[in-house]
Formats: sequence, structure tokens, C-alpha cells
Amino acid sequence: MDKEKGGFTIPGELGYEELTLKMAKKWGADVIRDSDGTVLSDEILEAGYGIYSTICIIRDHNEWAKANPDKLQQTFLMSKHIMAVDNVVAIHILDGYFLEQFKINDSQESLQYWQVYDRTTEKVIPRSHWRFVPEAGNVLIQNVELYHTYTVSFMAYQIWEEISMYNHITNSWDKEHLVPVDPIYPETQDYLYQWLEDWCKKHPATTVVRFTSMFYNFPWIWGENQKNRSLFSDWGSYDFTVSPMMLDEFKKEYGYALCAEDFINQGKLHVTHMPAEKHQRDYIDFINRFVVDYGKKLVDLVHRYNKLAYVFYDDSWIGIEPYSELFPQFGFDGLIKCVFSGYEARLCAGVDVETHELRLHPYLFPYGLGGASTFCDDGDPTMEAKKYWRSIRRALLREPVDRIGLGGYLHLVENYPYFCDYIENVADEFRQIKKMHELEREAGSHVYSLSCRVAVLHSWGKLRSWSLSGHFHETYMHDLIHINEALAGLPVDVSFIDFEDVKAGELKNYDIIINAGKAGTAWSGGDAWKNSEAVCKLNQWVIDGGIFIGVNEPSAVEGFANYFKMAQILGVDEDTGAKVCHGKWQFEKTTIDGLLPNGYDIMSRENRFLTSGETVVLDSDGGLPTLTLNKFGKGKGIYLSAFQLSNANTRLLLNLMMYAMYGKTDQSYLTDNPETECAYFPSSKKIVVINNSEKEQLTSVKTDAGDKKFVLQPYETQFADL
Repeated sequence: MDKEKGGFTIPGELGYEELTLKMAKKWGADVIRDSDGTVLSDEILEAGYGIYSTICIIRDHNEWAKANPDKLQQTFLMSKHIMAVDNVVAIHILDGYFLEQFKINDSQESLQYWQVYDRTTEKVIPRSHWRFVPEAGNVLIQNVELYHTYTVSFMAYQIWEEISMYNHITNSWDKEHLVPVDPIYPETQDYLYQWLEDWCKKHPATTVVRFTSMFYNFPWIWGENQKNRSLFSDWGSYDFTVSPMMLDEFKKEYGYALCAEDFINQGKLHVTHMPAEKHQRDYIDFINRFVVDYGKKLVDLVHRYNKLAYVFYDDSWIGIEPYSELFPQFGFDGLIKCVFSGYEARLCAGVDVETHELRLHPYLFPYGLGGASTFCDDGDPTMEAKKYWRSIRRALLREPVDRIGLGGYLHLVENYPYFCDYIENVADEFRQIKKMHELEREAGSHVYSLSCRVAVLHSWGKLRSWSLSGHFHETYMHDLIHINEALAGLPVDVSFIDFEDVKAGELKNYDIIINAGKAGTAWSGGDAWKNSEAVCKLNQWVIDGGIFIGVNEPSAVEGFANYFKMAQILGVDEDTGAKVCHGKWQFEKTTIDGLLPNGYDIMSRENRFLTSGETVVLDSDGGLPTLTLNKFGKGKGIYLSAFQLSNANTRLLLNLMMYAMYGKTDQSYLTDNPETECAYFPSSKKIVVINNSEKEQLTSVKTDAGDKKFVLQPYETQFADL
């Protein structure tokens, strides 16, 4: 009997036709795709598979770009800080930047947006006091104040598209540097539209056009010195969308002008991890509308040629905003997300689009994260795949996607038979999980979950559902990404809300609110906590029975009697220095059976103290409370000083939510071993039990049919009938 196939995309490669078709059969693929730097031969195109063709619409147009050098993408950059020790200051404005990435735009349209700042006083220097010397690449500043520090904020063309640049350097590509063109210009739009139409005519075998992604990449600014190569990178920032024309159009629509400092922000830029100011929100909305308007024209063109249009939710994704209200207007047929973690699988699964697909790691490249060996030297791609699948699998048990697949150079797997076997196993597991979800939907049911509605509260709300700003390894320093990853596979309903949702009365839809992050960040909330209406609505919601979980510096804001605005609810606050002479409540730890799993760990934070002797301390470290429970009205406040992802801490989070809601942690269809998890599919009466550890595990599940015991090998998945 032939094995079930489908729902899997494999990268093909010219010159490796036999390998491509062999692995397509082994992995049960129904689609073959190309990748950057590869093409598919006629033998592959005519083999009866669906064909994905990858295009990055704004790059690989170097001839046109050379003829239209003023139509390249741009960004604002800021020079180094230079201290005045003479009456005139000369600043070489590109000093320190990677000169293969940027070129100064000194056009008159650009110069009107340049700004020179006295950073000692944070005042703008009048235009009459400085001039640009093109042949030297310097700005000369006159009438300076001695020993003050000065910077120049200027526009620069991007002369090497950064994803191509990264792959070129990391994976030793030997090809012409690809230049990104900017579709804000009508001439660029006309050119790209005609190019895409010609492309569609030349690729009749293509069934899906995979846009990578639309027009603007997240900013990735490189430095000249290899000891500080990555100067700035933020997956959610809009810095690489600017141009004189874009800013002119913004002013026409919004009635006010943006300047360089609105982006440069004293050199700090506007990272996604900080609350957005009004002009940022306006600009994001403006770019979103532009990208959707022009992007829809390209998607409609693809549809005219009877091809599907999928978008890659990475790389040039800025302005696409899959969680915005405008996203469905694109008309995309599918969305593909590159995933390392479970929260990214949930990020993909939650988008309003017909087909959801995950691009698994490791990519089939010689080198992976940070240049580490993968398919070369002492790399171990099989172990990488196991660890990534462990995280993604638990998320897929909660919310399914339609497809998975790989990307890169297929020939690299030839010397890794264990990897090939493991991917075969992953593909089979995925299809089984997908089928179980489909059976539930057909029966009008869904995978079993607790009656527990959780909302994560932060400044971005729904727009940044599940994500912070990029992959886990880029955001690990934030408590919330650890919480998101834990929530991704827990049997609870999860939403993301902002403070406007709170004021609009949305709290009634949730049982638990989680607020986690450092003070001042978008994730804690920053100045949003100064709004008394939002605070009062949260207070009332807790008094009426809601559960507020705060982590690290939740609700923290300066200028009030309590540093944590929810201190009364939490029973905990932080001393920022004003209360060093005040007495503090003494406490003893309280033990609640079954609440704290073996192996849990909570890092202590300095200066936390109890606001009430009624606050129950469940854990502490060095005399500091690290985990507390405080009853308030009919509800509760729970405080954790930190949260770091681990199997035990994930179970701790679930236990806290269950205990706060039900007064106990003993619930059906949960494993009794925190190294393992399970998912119950009631219509088919099947259970999936997974081992999230690298060791053999014994676990038991309480079911309606009695307790069921399982022995699982490292990283194993077991499917069982009940």
C-alpha cells in the first residue's frame, strides 16, 4: 500500500533530477520549488508535481537599476558622534558603515531631509551653518560650540540588498551584488508590473508564485568592522522604506511632515520593543496601505495567468502586516513562514488566508545561524531538525497549518541519510496531525483544550500577535518571547490585545491577562499605564473575578505612588530607590501541593517587595519574592519576577493558570510529567503524546477511559486510540 503523501514542499535542483524525484517520493512531497540560486529542469517541471517559483520582486533587476540609480531603496543613517575641538567640525558621514551596502544620496530632494544635531543640547543646527562636500563625503559644520558633540542624519541608497548580502557572505555566493529598487516611484511600478507579466508568460509550468515577500525588508544595517558587523537589525521596523518621495506623499496625506530625527531618534532608532509614538503608527499605516494597494495589482496579475500567489512572511515583509485589517485585500492564496519555534507556527496559522505553510529549519545550506556548520564539517542537521520540530510540533497540536517544507540546496542532503530518514518521519507525523484536526473540523469540534481564555496585553496588541520582533534567538532577552513560546503549545485559548482594547471593554472576553516585560518597553506598556481609564477597567475586571499575571516589571511607569500601577492587584512592587529607608514585609514561603513542578526555575530581580502582608509568597530567592499570589476581590494577581523557557517552567505557567481558575491543577488530558505533553482529539478519540526532552520519559495521562501510561523515547511522538 502506497504511503500517504501531500502537504510537503521540497526544493529541487538542476543537475540533481534523480535525487530530487527520489526525495520527493521519500518525503511524500506534492510540490517542488526552486530556491535562490537554483533552477528546475524540464525533467522536474514535467514530473507531475506542483511547482513553486520564488521571486523577490524588488531585486535581480540590476540592469534597470543601473539605468535608474535614483530609484533605489533608501534609509536614514546617522554619522558617528564627533566632538568639536575647533571652530569647524568635519564629519565623514559614512564612517563605520559597510560601504558595499550604502551610498550617500546627496540629491536636492534628499538634502532637504538631512539634519545636523548638537547632541549635547539636542538642538537642530540651522541649515545655513553646515554644508556637504560630495568629493570628500564630509559635512562641514560652522559656528559650533567647543566640546559639544555633533551628528549628521542623512539619506543613503541601499546598493546591496541585505538578504542577498547575508547569503553571499555566509554561504560564499559568487554573483553580482543585487540592488533593491523602490516601487514608490511610478516608473518602478510600471517596470515591475511589466517584468512580472513577462515572467508569468515565460513560466507556464509554475502553479504557485511565491513572493519573497513584497517590497521592503526589515532594516539590517552592517558595519565596516567585522568585530561590529551588525550595527542594527529589527524585524519589525520600517526604516528601509524611506525616500524623499515617500515622505513627500506622507505629508500630503497626513498634513504634517516627518524629518530625519523621527526615524533616527538620537541614534536609538525606533525599535519594535519600545512603544510606538503617534507618527510611527501613522507611518506604518501609510506604508501598509501603499504596499497593499500596489501589491494587490501584482497578485491580480498572477491570478490572470491562472497561478496562485503565496507570500513569504519574512525578508521583505515590511508593510504586509498579516494581522492588519488590510491584509485580506491583497488576495493572497497562501502564506509561508520560516520557523524555528512554536510561536512562529502559531503566528502563521492565525493569519486570515486559505493556505498556511511552514518552511522548516535547518535550511539546506552549508551554514546556519551565526555561520554555524549545518550541512558541512562537523554539523549535525538531524539533531537541529529534531530540536526545531520539538518546538513546532507542540504548536501544531494546538493549531494546524496546511503544509510544511524545506528550502535551500537539495544536493547537500546526499551525505546525510539519517537526516533524510528523520524528515520522512516529520512529514508523516505532520500529515497525521493535520488529518486529526481535519476530522475534528468535519465533526464540528476541535482539539481538547481547557476552558481558559488568555490575552497577552502589550502596546502593539493584535498587530504583533505571537511575535515580538523576529526569531527567538533575536529576542531571547525579553520575558515575553519565552511566555509566547510556552503558550504556543498549551491547551488554552490565546489572544493579543492592546490598551485601546482594554478601554473598549474587551476584557470581558478573557479569563486571564498576562503583562510581561521591562519597564518602558512595548511589552510592559510604558506610558500607556498612565491612562487611568485602562487601569481602572483592569482593576474592576480583577475585582469581578479576572486573573492578572505580571512578569518582570509589569505595568511599570514613573510618576505615581506605586511603580507598578497594578501593585495593589499583584501584591508586589519595585523600589526604584525612593523607598530604601522604608520597612518591608517579612514573609514565609507557602507550599501548595502539585503547583510547582520539579525542575522549575525563576530568576530573582532586585528591589521587589510585598505591598501587603496578605500576599502569598510561593517562591523566593535571597529574601526576594520571585513568585506570589494575591487574592483581590473575586480575582487574583500573580507575580513572577522572570520567566525563562523550559519544559518545567512551561508546566509551571499552565499550573498557575489552572490553580488561579479552578483551585487545583489536576485536570484531564494533561500529562503528569512536565517533560511531556499531549493533545486529545475527542471526535476520533485519539491522543497524541510527545516527549519534549532528549531523554526517555515515562508519563501518564488522566482520561475519561482511565489513566493511560506511555514510555517515550527522546523527542518521540506517539499516536494512540482511547
